[in-house]
Amino acid sequence: MKNKIRAFASAVSVMAMALPMLVSAAAFKAPTGTGLPEGSITGIITNIMNWLLMLVGIIGVIGFAIAGILYLTAAGDEGRIDTAKNAMLYSIVGVIVAIIGVVVIKAAQGLLGGTSSTF
Repeated sequence: MKNKIRAFASAVSVMAMALPMLVSAAAFKAPTGTGLPEGSITGIITNIMNWLLMLVGIIGVIGFAIAGILYLTAAGDEGRIDTAKNAMLYSIVGVIVAIIGVVVIKAAQGLLGGTSSTF
């Protein structure tokens, strides 16, 4: 019984000591002019995902152009033609994945954020 009373007293004293910190944390305003992003976590993650998907799309288009150059310069060599065709296929798949990723992110924003967003 004494252990229960001590545990209860300890819990009450810890809450009493933590209460001023909780109250002051609720009234705390973030400093401005620090150069840090002021957006929410979901906004920051969304921006990072958009940048990564844009990078994948750009790399896919560049890869497609390089695959086209490889195909044009193959000069009938079957090995280089196959390499160029595989590079084209992977580039197209990369661009499609990037486009699907953008659509999924916009759909998730619309569902979770409650707002409709346009491209």
